[in-house]
Amino acid sequence: MHPILKRTLLPSLMAMSLVGGNLVSVQPASAKHRLIKDAGVGAAAGTVTGTVTSRHHTAANAVNGAAAGAAVNAVNHGGRHRSRHLARDTAVGAAAGTVAGVITNRRHPLSNAINGGAAGAATNLLGR
Repeated sequence: MHPILKRTLLPSLMAMSLVGGNLVSVQPASAKHRLIKDAGVGAAAGTVTGTVTSRHHTAANAVNGAAAGAAVNAVNHGGRHRSRHLARDTAVGAAAGTVAGVITNRRHPLSNAINGGAAGAATNLLGR
C-alpha cells in the first residue's frame, strides 16, 4: 500500500470505526426520529468527503457532517415536510456545513459547503 494512501485512508477509517462503535451503544436513545442515525451517517459522509477534498481535519469534517445530518433530519421530521427530497436535503446539508464550519473556525467555506452537501445527500439516500 502506498504511503500516501496509508496517511489518508487509515486515520479516516479509524475515526469512522470509533464513531460507529459509539453510535451503536447510543442507538436506543434515538427512538423517535432517528436523529442520531442521521447525524452518524452525516459524520461518516463528512469524514469521507473531507478525505477526498484533501482537508485532513478528520474530527472537524465529522462534526461538519454530523451537523448537516442533524439539520436534514430536523427539516424532514420537524416541520411540514414529510417526504425526503434529494435537492432540498443537499442544500440544507450545504448550509448547515457552512454554518458548522464558521462555528468550528474553519476558513474554507466552499469545502465546508461541499462536505455538508455530501452529508445531506448521503443522509437522504441512506435514510429512506
